[in-house]
Amino acid sequence: MGSAPTSEEKFMTYHWLRVSALALTCGMSALASALAQSGEVNVYTYREAKLIQPMFDAFTSETGIKVNIMSASSGLEQRIKAEGANSPADVLLTVDIARLEEAVQLGITQPVQSDVLDKIVPPQYRDPEGHWYGISMRARIVHASKERVTQNAITYEELADPKWKGKICIRSGQYIYNNALFAAYVAHHGEAKAEEWLKGLKANLAQKPSGGDREVARDIAAGKCDIGVANTYYWALMLNKEADRKPWAEATKVILATFNGGGTHVNMSGVALAKNAPNKANALKLIEWLVGPTAQQMYADINYEYPIRAGIAVNPTIAGYGVLKPDSLPMSQIAARKKASATLVDKVGFDN
Repeated sequence: MGSAPTSEEKFMTYHWLRVSALALTCGMSALASALAQSGEVNVYTYREAKLIQPMFDAFTSETGIKVNIMSASSGLEQRIKAEGANSPADVLLTVDIARLEEAVQLGITQPVQSDVLDKIVPPQYRDPEGHWYGISMRARIVHASKERVTQNAITYEELADPKWKGKICIRSGQYIYNNALFAAYVAHHGEAKAEEWLKGLKANLAQKPSGGDREVARDIAAGKCDIGVANTYYWALMLNKEADRKPWAEATKVILATFNGGGTHVNMSGVALAKNAPNKANALKLIEWLVGPTAQQMYADINYEYPIRAGIAVNPTIAGYGVLKPDSLPMSQIAARKKASATLVDKVGFDN
């Protein structure tokens, strides 16, 4: 028979058992936490999957929640509406305020109550009733020829000045980004003055509205026009990530246009919680995560957008444009005038 354990051995055995029990408890707690955070969330989006996949991968890494992406170029709101109560959509992620408002009007969203979102997202970039929140911004600015344009400041109102006759390039007036800018003009000046402005802008066009924002820079570089209207991220993408288009960026400069007495028009990427979201808790976690520091810095550095969250560094290329002073007009007021804007575009034959 062995000798009885000493008091020291008894203490060590007791201490080991306590540590083991504590470790087991902590392990079970961690497992429970992981299980609570597991599952999935379904995102319907107009963003290209490759542009947002890095952010969703980071979200999954942090939370254990898998993100399933349904990406399309149009019709997502109608699809969710048609799917009805059986829709798998949890989150709608869009690139324009009009699409968010359309989703609300179709009755496919539900209000979100989140102190996190209300604290981070400024009031002008969220729905007053909580149906949508902005998560990043892009500004509608002017590309100008480095060789032929000496001025470094311009107003949107000035685009109708006859001095630019035959010198402006722009994509379709009905395209969502231009439509939002024109709607902002209506909000600032009223429909009558906006109509006259659109007539003046049309008279200054070097060619029929066509192509996209990249093609505006292309045509300026080719000497077809001197200035054009585009979103802020296109110039940075061409310069840093699109070798075949880099010469277009190098031939142009970015001017942060403003309204008279106001700031630079911005639109936004935004998010809404689907009315019949089957994974509502996970959807809310994702929406709140998208305004967190990790996602906001990724928006700035990967997509060249302006963060919605204060204190996040703007990408150096974007910062090189100068300090953005966003117009104070609430997004909801722009959305409310989108229909009037579209009507005016047709009335003056802008795209003809």
